[in-house]
Amino acid sequence: MRARVVVSYDGTDYAGYQRQLDVPTVQEVLEQALRRVTQETTTVLAAGRTDAGVHAVGQVIAFDTSWRHGEDDLQRAMNAVLPPDVAVRELEEAAVDFHPRFDARTRHYRYRVYNAPIRSPLARRYSLHVPYALDVEAMDEAAQSLVGEHDFATFGQPPQGEVTVRRVLRAAFRKEPHRGGTFGPGQDGETFLRFDIEANAFLYRMVRSIVGTLLDVGQGRMSLSAFEEAFASCERSRAGKTAAPHGLCLIKVTY
Repeated sequence: MRARVVVSYDGTDYAGYQRQLDVPTVQEVLEQALRRVTQETTTVLAAGRTDAGVHAVGQVIAFDTSWRHGEDDLQRAMNAVLPPDVAVRELEEAAVDFHPRFDARTRHYRYRVYNAPIRSPLARRYSLHVPYALDVEAMDEAAQSLVGEHDFATFGQPPQGEVTVRRVLRAAFRKEPHRGGTFGPGQDGETFLRFDIEANAFLYRMVRSIVGTLLDVGQGRMSLSAFEEAFASCERSRAGKTAAPHGLCLIKVTY
């Protein structure tokens, strides 16, 4: 059968999703787990190749297997041998021609910012610490200009070919007051911000480049009109500094 699987992982200790030589990757540990459980050598397909340090709660993968003991048993067996920072959340049989990347309609990413004067050791792996004040309304207003079908060459390079046009369905920067529980007990005055963006596809490092440029808007280093002009220019050099990977998470892939 072909299995369709939703995977969650902490990307901190991995050189990205895609298998590479001499460095740990998420694809490698998934394929190793399958080899241990099924005694088969299997190539795992994925909806997206997340970069080094990027996390996921809704990565979708697929693989072929001759496993005959039921889908629930396969999920339990994989989770039993996977490392603690990778988990199979869902597993079901799919159509034989299902492809997690080419069949995907949209992908939703979230970037989290920890906006407080003092860093939080409990939040450091999953959010970018920004100690200075940010104009969140201005950042959100700039984010709205991303919605629609545009050329996003300012913010990234295509993984393949030369086409840099993408269709963004939603983009928003919001405050997310910390109420405890997510990263421990919480502290007075700390605030999380989150940037959510959903699109049909993304360029290489596109989300992180957008976030870095929006942070320039939030600091007052770039006006809304300057952001829009940089976006329209399609010149990579006009984007802000690319934000660090550890604040980024693949939330969901829709089909």
